[in-house]
Amino acid sequence: MRDKKQTLLEPEIPAPRLALDRREFMKLIGGGIFIFFSTGDLQLLNAQGQRREYPTDFNAYLRIDESGRVTVFSGKIEMGQGVMTSLAQMAAEELGVSLESIEMVMGDTQLCPWDMGTFGSMSTRFFGPVLRGAAAEAKAVLLELASEQLKAPKEALHVDNGVVFLASDKDTRVTFGQLAKGKKIERRLTGKPPLRSISQFTLSGKSVRRLDALAKVTGEAKFAGDMRMPGMLYARIVRPPAHGATLKSVDTSAAEKIPGVTVINQDGLIAVLHADLEEAARALVAVKADFEISVSTVDTDTIFDHLLQVAPPPQERERKGELAEGEKASAALFEHRYENGYGAHAPMETHTALASVEGGKATVWTSTQTPFPNQQQIAQALGFPLENVRVITPYVGGGFGGKSSAGLQAVEAARLSKFSGKPVQVTWTRAEEFFYDTFRPAAVVKIKSGVDSAGRISLWDYHVYFAGARSSEQFYDVPHNLIRAYGQWGRDTTRAHPFATGPWRAPGANINVFARESQIDIMAAKAKTDPLEFRLNNTSDKRMRSVLEAAAEKFGWKKAAIPSGRGFGIACGIDAGTYIALIAEVKVDKTAGSIQVKRIVCAQDMGQVINPDGAKMQMEGCITMGLGYALSEIVRFKGGEVMDRNFNTYELPRFSWLPEIECVLVKNDELTPQGGGEPAIIGVGAAIANAIFDATGARLFQMPMTPEQVKKALM
Repeated sequence: MRDKKQTLLEPEIPAPRLALDRREFMKLIGGGIFIFFSTGDLQLLNAQGQRREYPTDFNAYLRIDESGRVTVFSGKIEMGQGVMTSLAQMAAEELGVSLESIEMVMGDTQLCPWDMGTFGSMSTRFFGPVLRGAAAEAKAVLLELASEQLKAPKEALHVDNGVVFLASDKDTRVTFGQLAKGKKIERRLTGKPPLRSISQFTLSGKSVRRLDALAKVTGEAKFAGDMRMPGMLYARIVRPPAHGATLKSVDTSAAEKIPGVTVINQDGLIAVLHADLEEAARALVAVKADFEISVSTVDTDTIFDHLLQVAPPPQERERKGELAEGEKASAALFEHRYENGYGAHAPMETHTALASVEGGKATVWTSTQTPFPNQQQIAQALGFPLENVRVITPYVGGGFGGKSSAGLQAVEAARLSKFSGKPVQVTWTRAEEFFYDTFRPAAVVKIKSGVDSAGRISLWDYHVYFAGARSSEQFYDVPHNLIRAYGQWGRDTTRAHPFATGPWRAPGANINVFARESQIDIMAAKAKTDPLEFRLNNTSDKRMRSVLEAAAEKFGWKKAAIPSGRGFGIACGIDAGTYIALIAEVKVDKTAGSIQVKRIVCAQDMGQVINPDGAKMQMEGCITMGLGYALSEIVRFKGGEVMDRNFNTYELPRFSWLPEIECVLVKNDELTPQGGGEPAIIGVGAAIANAIFDATGARLFQMPMTPEQVKKALM
């Protein structure tokens, strides 16, 4: 044990820069036909909202083997959102093969092309078109090869289910597998082949069974915690009682006496290892560790004022007109403050990793949304070259943004494997998951708005603190508009938060939409105008109008000024290129303060829809998860001490809470596929808040809207 004090903290996360070498990839995957393509100057927004480009050496790969099976390699991962299926549909569509012939390999840093990670509803939106381009090129190359083999012009050939045949004689044919047999072909086309039009689609746009469905319902699906290796040890790690706590002393002598236990105390990592998980847990109890806990006055109740005090200078996001002119033009002004506490991701699968370090190389199976950034973190922690670390991502049991950050469990497993010389599995307990989770940051939104004598919004002065500006964009017709963001939801460079924060499904969008749409309803109520009519009167955005009208039609909306006593609430917004409108119906018990959400209708315009059932599943999941952030989920804390460590105090939505959910996909085939994994969640809190107001006349300004909050608002 070192004399100096140790602090147990997460390692810094280096930014990933390197890509897989093509020659090494060719050695790894053997024979077949390989189609290489580049995304060119395609630009994306990373988790911090910064614009970047895929590296010029970013290639997606297709392999067609001798049997005709097609393997798609993608740096994206499958965590329940269904991209394994939608990406396979897009590849099969362009290639001209059946969905059954597609095999997906995802999130393997040794086999798949570099990818920044799976988040932001970007997989189908950004990687999908690239994959379609690759499949189209593959088909064009195969047609060239078939033309040579069949001695027929390409124009005379057709492709059907992986078979190339002469249009005038179907017996003159050759399969993709026959063309690939025994060959390793690298061939580029002189130009880009055209993509199939929507009218030609046979797979895209169809509801197909998910490729992972059977494995998951039968229990055959493998997650990181299901991985086993000969000689594997389970690890339990000494943890601090609070963030920022400093280790003063540790006594591992009692643990060392337990048969089969290996104690690791090296470079700030203190752990007990055993071939039996329960024995490892018993050994951890035997370790005596003394920590010094720093004193802090920030807690669950004071955090919002604290954030306002420490906020950095703002960044302007939108500016139109002049605020002073907007105030002059306003017949009525409205000024309110909205708040949202910290939230945990609480996935079913806690952070888990199995690492095997041997001969200067490491293989790590881990539950992560970002395998390539994790690869770099592990390499840095071990002091290994990047190419000596392989990260394999099996199925991930839920992420919601929480597994796109540090990947601490993978680093811990890799370090312990290196120290012990054995494969080591680290599976966080639920308490560890809550402690080390990168929480959704607490945030504040302040809005000053105005309407003129005609009921038109004349002023919008918007300030968001520590949530970023996602989904705050102005789609209402406001002549004098200014949106300012103070701090971001990502890495906390200002040290405003007492623990790590990070992306939580549609980062920042939930509080932004809650604040904006609550403010809109406040103005509609003052104008004694129906809230749907008020929104339609104040936006000329065609896509927004279409989702509002579609939701209203499905709901059976009847015009009424608010509060009407009906318990109906509307909210709309934009996220990941997708437009949404939600209408909620609630019942409020004024004595208990309890809220029952009876029905939610969601209309969504996400451009072209690859798998309609899959899209609706995501909408339903978003709405279900949204009930949690709206009504119950909050991480209570005092300084660096996290008070909620399990589901006995951190309350997730229950089956008994679920309302009737109705999803409407608004047709918009003129637009390429937009995001689907997050948009429907952004309006849940606002729709419920507006429904509560309509039912009771009480306005809530803080989420979650607990019974205590409701009763306070009703006083």
